[in-house]
Amino acid sequence: MPESAKPFHIRLLADPGLPTRRVNSIQEDFAAEARKLLNGEVTVSSDTRMLRIRPDATLDIDAVREMEEDHAEADAVIMLTEIPRHTTGHPLISEIFPDHNVAIVSCPTLGAWATKSRIRKVFTGSLLRLLPSGAGPDPEEYDQRWSQWKSTERGEGLGLFAHTITGGPRTVAGMVLGNDPLRAVPKLTSALGAGAATGAFGIFYSSIWQMADALSTTRLVLVGLAAVVTMLFWLVVREGLWDRPKHRSLATVVTLYNGSTAITLLVCILLLYLLLVGVIFLAGLVIIDAEYLATVIGGEVSLLNYLNIAWFSAVMGVFAGAIGSSFDSGADLRRLTHGQRERQREYTESA
Repeated sequence: MPESAKPFHIRLLADPGLPTRRVNSIQEDFAAEARKLLNGEVTVSSDTRMLRIRPDATLDIDAVREMEEDHAEADAVIMLTEIPRHTTGHPLISEIFPDHNVAIVSCPTLGAWATKSRIRKVFTGSLLRLLPSGAGPDPEEYDQRWSQWKSTERGEGLGLFAHTITGGPRTVAGMVLGNDPLRAVPKLTSALGAGAATGAFGIFYSSIWQMADALSTTRLVLVGLAAVVTMLFWLVVREGLWDRPKHRSLATVVTLYNGSTAITLLVCILLLYLLLVGVIFLAGLVIIDAEYLATVIGGEVSLLNYLNIAWFSAVMGVFAGAIGSSFDSGADLRRLTHGQRERQREYTESA
């Protein structure tokens, strides 16, 4: 640990949402590990702050200088951002700026199922590389097989790069988790209402019962997938959620944005569909008499028949939800996507 009359102070910063929750989950353990590694008194504090980027979606070095100036009392600053950083064909997990005592860690590149141990190791490896040579243990002891430290394009510091093949899918999965699709489902109440109202007709029309009974399981599944894809396509087109790269150099990053948007919406719509199936299934059990259903379909009745009716009726409901409604607020839907949130970070021309 560098000689100092005061404790070594580490400042942890995080974007709102998932990055903040992840920092809070490891702060105590990270502080204990830092004290052990630096063999002295260490204090760790945290705060929520949004990292701004330039209009070309790259990190502005001025943002790093701002962090250094705003937290001049800190000996090291580590920022966990939801920005999916990507350079030289590899997802960039962490980048350190020794001259400014700042490290920027990208939350999505850690993946959707990043353990506390993995996050802590990335933080520790970044911290040790910010210290003067010999001030702590060998940082390579905290390196992991799925990543590699090497010089960045800037030439001002080091970057921790993910593997080219596995890094991309891991980053998209991390972006989807950062979009919090489960928290977006309640914002689909208007689509759910339209879907439930239309799907309810399947409970009262015997022709729907006969069609559901006549269709094979494979065909029912395909019809359900068609409904989900239709709603996905409708929401993307209606709300203008498909991003196009402003520059050829941004094509890879925009592809990550679009992939995470599509998967996030797919998760939301699948949950909506399954919720409709459950509601219609329970309503069908209450309303449709088993003996009458048997006379209509001409055979014995089981719970599978009720499930088939609910599944087929939910298909009509999802189509209605897609064509007749969308998210309760376009702004809510746009905030689901990384591409839209990144634009909120950009420096304006007057900045």
